[in-house]
Amino acid sequence: MPGRPDLRLGIDVGGTHTDAAVLDTADRLVAKAKTATTADVTSGVTAVLDAVLGDEAVAPQRVTHVMLGTTHATNAVLERRDLQRVAVLRLAAPATTSVRPLLAWPEDLRAAVSAGEAIVGGGIEVDGRELAPLDEDAVRRFLAERAGALDGVAITGMFAPASPGQELRARELAAEELGTDVHVSLSHEVGALGLIERENATVLNAALVAVARGVATALEGALAAHRLSPVVLFAQNDGTLMGLDYAVRNPVLTIGSGPANSLRGAAFLSGVQDALVADVGGTSTDIGALVGGFPRESSAAVEIGGIRTNFRMPDIVAIAVGGGTVVTANGSGVRVGPQSVGYGLPQRALVFGGDVATLTDAAVAGGRARVGDRAPSAGGLDLAAALRGAEELIAGAVDRAKTQRADVPLVAVGGGSFLVPDSLPGVSEVVRPEHHDVANAIGAAIAQVGGRWEEVVRIDRDRERVLGEACERARRRAIAAGADADRVEIVELEEIPLAYHTEPSVRLRVKAVGPLGWL
Repeated sequence: MPGRPDLRLGIDVGGTHTDAAVLDTADRLVAKAKTATTADVTSGVTAVLDAVLGDEAVAPQRVTHVMLGTTHATNAVLERRDLQRVAVLRLAAPATTSVRPLLAWPEDLRAAVSAGEAIVGGGIEVDGRELAPLDEDAVRRFLAERAGALDGVAITGMFAPASPGQELRARELAAEELGTDVHVSLSHEVGALGLIERENATVLNAALVAVARGVATALEGALAAHRLSPVVLFAQNDGTLMGLDYAVRNPVLTIGSGPANSLRGAAFLSGVQDALVADVGGTSTDIGALVGGFPRESSAAVEIGGIRTNFRMPDIVAIAVGGGTVVTANGSGVRVGPQSVGYGLPQRALVFGGDVATLTDAAVAGGRARVGDRAPSAGGLDLAAALRGAEELIAGAVDRAKTQRADVPLVAVGGGSFLVPDSLPGVSEVVRPEHHDVANAIGAAIAQVGGRWEEVVRIDRDRERVLGEACERARRRAIAAGADADRVEIVELEEIPLAYHTEPSVRLRVKAVGPLGWL
């Protein structure tokens, strides 16, 4: 019997494995699968679909939603491939002319992306007042000169998150000059207040649109081949989801979605809402913190492919320790990593008949794991020492991720979590939940849809009205990203007082989340 439509499918692409998990409306795990990540990523997603939908408990007609956490965007930036040509327009003259756009970009990435850069008259004060009027003629000239030689436009206004009017008008001018088929990314929809980092994130966003469209098309094709027609959502880097159309417009928000999925999945599987999480894959270990069941966000600028950005990202301490990490001789001892066999682990590790000693082999030799079909023969390498070295690296990462003196619980997830010892300094207990090996896919499947708003406002009068308007803007963004309009809630409201202002001002940050509605 096909059954009623009541299942959702989470997929997460990691450096070594691509995982899938199917959950029902009661959040019970119905089926799971783990396949090797492939070099082109997309065929790995197709393979894991084949595997999980081959489970007799999963009738394709029952699947209503598919949630994807993908590394496509990250890989495209790191490898400088499939990126669009972007015209970079900054609305901030004369205030910012001393620092040109893309100044600190690696030259190869700038050459691959930039279709020209300009700073034109415009700009907003931090409190939302106009600093300089928008030079509409300069905007038109710049875009008209590049018509036909660009794929997208990235528009960044000074302090645009405080008042996006000039960016919105520049987008209208771009549509008039270039037509509505050319994608336009606006910085106030992507990053926070800092100008250069926000501009960088906006340019990356515009450059990645074709990659996102390709992923969406490939995924929809794979789903159609399995007779599936679900709602498709993408995981974003704060542990929430966004609709397919929203993800195609804002693909940069998918960068960092993997660690966020793992943290959300760890919270769900363990029932622990405030803890550290160690997600151990085949290539790396990511240590992050859960606060109220959501990933703690990084307060520092995030570097992606050599570029500083300031859009939201989980606060992660990453180390080159995973199941595929290579163990080599180092004098009379051993060296752990940083190289990894990655998705070649099932062919190259000793326990699978390969010729490379890995931390998986060390874990099997030490009785930590039972994988493979033979005992590892390391040719004189001290695998016990390698395992101890991995534990020391993990302990150091845990210590760097902690923000409090008291011991805290640590949730160990991921296919390589057998590398995490049962006790660590500063850790009250190590929790190993059931189905920890697909925590990232489960995190994608159970994620809610989110929206954010950030602005600088005067707070000396009518404070409740100001807060209410900010919350409503975050709520509308969550709905635009695919949340159920009737069940959106504000889960984060932060007021940061700003010094050196002539009037009482605060920086507001609001986060709204809501569940998906079932078809």
